Amino acid sequence: MQPEKLTGDPARDGAALRALLPAQDILTFRFSDARGRAYVCLFADALTDKQLLAEQVFLPLSRYAGEQTEAHTLAQHTLSPEVRTEGAPERLAEEVLAGNPVLFWEGADEGLVVGTKKVPVRAVAEPPTDVAIKGPREGFIEDVKTNTSLVRRRLKTGELRIEMLTVGRRSATSVALCWLEGTCRAAVVEEVRDRLSAIDIDALPDSSYLTRFLSSRPYSLVKQVGTTEKPDIFCAKLAEGRAGILVDGSPIALTLPYLLVEDFQSAEDNFVPAFRATFTRFLRLFALLVAIYLPAFYVAAQLFKLQLLPVKLLLTIAGSIRDIPLSPSLEMLLVLLVLEVLNEASIRMPKYVGMALSVVGALVLGETAVSAGFVSTPAIIIVAFSGIGLYAVPNLIEETSVLRLVMLLAAGSVGTYGIVLLSALVLVYLVTTENFGVPLAAPFAPLVARDLKDCFLKYNLRSLKMRPASLASPNKRRQT
Repeated sequence: MQPEKLTGDPARDGAALRALLPAQDILTFRFSDARGRAYVCLFADALTDKQLLAEQVFLPLSRYAGEQTEAHTLAQHTLSPEVRTEGAPERLAEEVLAGNPVLFWEGADEGLVVGTKKVPVRAVAEPPTDVAIKGPREGFIEDVKTNTSLVRRRLKTGELRIEMLTVGRRSATSVALCWLEGTCRAAVVEEVRDRLSAIDIDALPDSSYLTRFLSSRPYSLVKQVGTTEKPDIFCAKLAEGRAGILVDGSPIALTLPYLLVEDFQSAEDNFVPAFRATFTRFLRLFALLVAIYLPAFYVAAQLFKLQLLPVKLLLTIAGSIRDIPLSPSLEMLLVLLVLEVLNEASIRMPKYVGMALSVVGALVLGETAVSAGFVSTPAIIIVAFSGIGLYAVPNLIEETSVLRLVMLLAAGSVGTYGIVLLSALVLVYLVTTENFGVPLAAPFAPLVARDLKDCFLKYNLRSLKMRPASLASPNKRRQT
């Protein structure tokens, strides 16, 4: 059974805590002060800076010769800036597992928790998934304290709130809930806090685990939580009236509420002229629509509506597919599946092997398949262009790649009518989806004219005097 409280005997209290933590990497250190009082310290070998612990705690207390042994008195005689007390044995065990040593001494009914945690982390660097030509190049890393410091450095205001929560019965993962007081709606913060507190899961190894718990439709095809690896984007979203979540062990931050139009925007839009940012946003939209619809319309034109194609193009395609043994829909589906397999293999395989795989898949396999008459040249071109177009909006690749296959199946079954019907169903789904009281398709459905200034259009920064009305921030004005 777990002990309910400490006894004041450091040997017994240390043994009781050691029984809760029987792992061999949990070490015990015993020493005495100048008056001969006994002390027992438990710490995790791999998570504690032992040199710092010895210099700031063991050495000063071993020289202590005072009569008072209250916790606050001993805390003043240590050199550690992060010292606190805790009386519950289960909480003390959690602190040891988190990397914070726990100290017991004679006559104490509580333990002293010392903040000398030392967790190996990588250096702050540019995130590989969000490369910027212009603008800040810092990215979040796997340490939540480093990530909160990156946020605090950009938002030097007392209105920035960072609330630390713990999620996971066994992992006890630290989760930082961030928001700007008076800018983010209190209802959003309260609902995010409630959803995080209601999570009952063994372990939380990454922030992606939280997205299903934070979504109003857990099985939705479209994501409902924004993601970013850049502190500047994260802070900009907080300043607009969103709440942010940082998870210890994950470099990907979450932002709520999420709007679908966010993924068509880029951090570089603020570092280029407004007309250039507008052009690139529409270019991303065009590339995504082409990537989704081009294979489907190509198949529908061949099977049902040949008049959709110009005569010269029709003659060229007819000459290319004359000896192809597969039907247009089956041919396009096969090439798309091959593309998905090559993409998945190139991501999972080692970097240098992946480069060789790209050469084999793109040149050898593609050229051989065309030469053998197994697939046609137009199908290879269309699938290649569609694959490139998906990466114009990388945050939507998972959703759009599935939607592209579904569009292709609809086109191969009933032609253009299937494409139109499926498009209408997708639009209805997007319009009716909301999370944290904000429609996913805002500011188009419902139409919010003021927010169109920073949607696909990009107005000059001096024209954006108000925060997005779609987020309903209580502090509506952001500049005068």
